[in-house]
Amino acid sequence: MYAIIESGGKQHRVAPGDVVAVERLDGEPGAKVKLDKVLLVTTDQGTEIGQPLVDGAVVQATVVSQDRGRKILVFKKKRRKKFRKKQGHRQSITRLMIDRIDAKGVKGEAAKAEAPKATPKTAAKKPKAAPKAAAKAEATGEGEAPAAEATA
Repeated sequence: MYAIIESGGKQHRVAPGDVVAVERLDGEPGAKVKLDKVLLVTTDQGTEIGQPLVDGAVVQATVVSQDRGRKILVFKKKRRKKFRKKQGHRQSITRLMIDRIDAKGVKGEAAKAEAPKATPKTAAKKPKAAPKAAAKAEATGEGEAPAAEATA
C-alpha cells in the first residue's frame, strides 16, 4: 500500500515505514502529524485517484527530526562590471516516519496499513553472467573460439 501526498508544494510517494523529508512542519521530534492532502491511494483492493484529493484519506506520521537540507550556492555575476555575489542557502526540513495510511472508501472498504515491523533484509544473490566470448561460442555451437574471432 502506498499513497502520494502533497506537502510544501511538492508531491511525495509514501508507504508505511518510510522516512521522508518534507518542507518544515511545526512539531517537536516524537509528535504525531496528520497529512490530509492525499492525491492517490493504492491498496490491495485497488487504486483511488483524487480529483484533486481523495476523500477521507489521511496519512499519519511521526516527526523524526527537524533538520536543514544541504547547502545550495547562489552565484550572481554581471560581466565586465566586476560584480560577483556568492550566497548560500539551507532549507529547513522535517523528517517524517510514515506510521499508517487510512484510506476510507477505497473500492467500498476501509483499508488500513500498519507500518511493518523491523526485520533484517536478506539480499538475493544474482547468478554471475558468463563472459561474452564464452556465451557466443556456446550459442554458435563452437568449442573454444580464438581470441581474434571472439572480438570480431
